[in-house]
Amino acid sequence: MIHIAAPDLSELEMRYVTEAMASGWISGRGPFVARFERAFASFSGAAHGVACSSGTTALHLLLAALDIGPGDEVVVPAFTMIGTVNPVLYLRATPVVADADPGTWNVTADSVRAVVTSHTKAIIVTHVYGLPADVEAIQAAAPGIPVLEDAAEAHGARCRGRRVGSLGRGAAFSFYANKIVTTGEGGMVTTDDEKVAARCRRLRDHAFGPDAQRYLHDEIGFSYRLSNLQAAVGLGQAERAEALVARSRAVGLRYLEALGGVPGLRSQVAPPWAEHVYWVFGVAIEEGFGVTRSALRAGLSARGIGTRDFFHPVHLQPALRGRFENPQCPVAEQLGTRGLYLPSGPGRTDAEVDRVIAAVKEIAAGG
Repeated sequence: MIHIAAPDLSELEMRYVTEAMASGWISGRGPFVARFERAFASFSGAAHGVACSSGTTALHLLLAALDIGPGDEVVVPAFTMIGTVNPVLYLRATPVVADADPGTWNVTADSVRAVVTSHTKAIIVTHVYGLPADVEAIQAAAPGIPVLEDAAEAHGARCRGRRVGSLGRGAAFSFYANKIVTTGEGGMVTTDDEKVAARCRRLRDHAFGPDAQRYLHDEIGFSYRLSNLQAAVGLGQAERAEALVARSRAVGLRYLEALGGVPGLRSQVAPPWAEHVYWVFGVAIEEGFGVTRSALRAGLSARGIGTRDFFHPVHLQPALRGRFENPQCPVAEQLGTRGLYLPSGPGRTDAEVDRVIAAVKEIAAGG
C-alpha cells in the first residue's frame, strides 16, 4: 500500500531522542525545546519560535496574544481545514469566510477585501497544500489589520523570496506526522514581534507567574507545551529541513510534469513569485477526465494507493452551521466536491510516484 504520507526520519533524530531520554528531561522544560525553536525559526526566517502541542494551538496562542475576543471578526479562508477556524471560536470571536482563487486555491487580496469590515481584528491566511498566498498583497488590501499565516502545510515555501512564517504578524506551523517537518504531534508560532512571542510563551504554560510567585496567575493560560522528546525529533528534522523541503517539492514537480496534460485533471497554479513545496499534490476532477472523483479514488484504492478528498469548505461544516452570515464562496464549494490529493511528501520514492501516475492515467483511459 502506498499511503497518503510517510515521515522521513533518520539516525540524527534517533540520536537526539536518545540524548533527551538519557538526560531525564522528557517534559516541555527540556533543552531540546529551545534548540528546536531557534533552529526552526531561523529556517523560516523569523526572529522567534514558540514550540507548542499542535498547529491549532499555535494559532490559538497567536490570536490570544493579540487579545482577539468577543465582538471581533477574524477573516478565515473558506477552503481550509477546520483547525484554522476553531481557535477563533475558542476565543468567542466571529469567523468571516473569504473565497478561494480558482487557480491558486488560496484567498486573495480581492476576496479578503470583500469581507473586511470595521470589526475585523485579524486575517488568517492558509498557504493551501504548500502554495504560499500573497500575504504582501493582502496586507496592502487591509492596512493596519494583522495578517496571521496558517503555515501548517507549507514548511519552507517562499513568497517573493521570503519563507512562509516570516511574512505576517505571526505564523502557526503544524508538525503532525504527515507534514514535511514532523515531530509526530506538535506545532510552533513564528514571529518577528518580541512582545507577541513573549506572550505566546506565557500563555502556552498556564500563564505562570515569576518564580517567587509561580502559582499566582493573573490571567487564564493554556497547557500547550511540546515535550523535550518531540523537540528532539523536531531539531533533527529542522537540521535536515532544506533536504526534506527539496524532496517534497521534487515529488510535486514529478506529478505536475506527468499529469499536467491529462484532460480534465486540474492542479494548483503557482504564480511566478511563489515557490510551491507540494505538501500534497492536489487535483480537481473536471469534465473530460472520464471518471468521477469517487471512481478515481476507488480505482486507486483497488491498486493499493491511498488518497484523500479535499477539505470541505468551513462554512458547510455541520459543526459550524449557522456561524457564517450569507457566505459567498463558490470556488471553495467547487473544490470541496471535485478535489483529491495523491501520496506526497519527502517520504515518497520516485518508484512510488511513478506507480501512482501510471494508475491515474490508466483509470482516466478507462482501464
